[in-house]
Amino acid sequence: MAEPEKQGQLAVLKDAFKLVRREKPLAYVWCGLIFVVVLVGGYFTGIGLHHPVYFGILSIPLALLAAFFTFTRFANTAAFASIAGQVGAGASVLMSIRKGFTTTPAVSAARNQDMVHRTVGRSGIILVGEGTPAVRSLVNDEKRKMERFIPGVPIHELFVGDYDGTVKLRKLQKAVKKFPKKLTKAQLREVRNRLKGVGGMNMPIPKGPLPKGAKVPKR
Repeated sequence: MAEPEKQGQLAVLKDAFKLVRREKPLAYVWCGLIFVVVLVGGYFTGIGLHHPVYFGILSIPLALLAAFFTFTRFANTAAFASIAGQVGAGASVLMSIRKGFTTTPAVSAARNQDMVHRTVGRSGIILVGEGTPAVRSLVNDEKRKMERFIPGVPIHELFVGDYDGTVKLRKLQKAVKKFPKKLTKAQLREVRNRLKGVGGMNMPIPKGPLPKGAKVPKR
């Protein structure tokens, strides 16, 4: 039963290596340097404690762990860089949140590709505007719609972009999770059920090994 999951994890890791090679080719040099620094540091620590061989061997797994941690940071940056600027990049990041949130992409959109995504969780309804500053009007329209359709449910707003008052794409997941929980699980189910009939628009979502919680995926 565990074999398909293991294969899935290996496939995601393989994709991450390809992505880093394409977006951040110098990452492997840095990972190698981190490995060597930790290994050499462990060896010289061992010399100072008169056990160079023991500490040298002990530092090998630590060096591997440090190198892999460095790789995950580069993979995280490469994942966001690979979809930055694409239509629906914000929706792709939101939909990669695996627990506690459900996202409907592009519940509203304009001709200039500004769009609003709707994410629902224990914090309530989160409307995420993606695009130019003009997307605020779309968010306001969607907010009024939600207030009429589901009165009393907390509604939050976030904006993704490169202008004042926005959240960077790589920090979007963290910003979504920071809102305080206001709904019980029963209330959340009710909100989701009521929103089932209110869909979004058909739109392409950028594909890529986006990390869960801004880390290398473990799917």
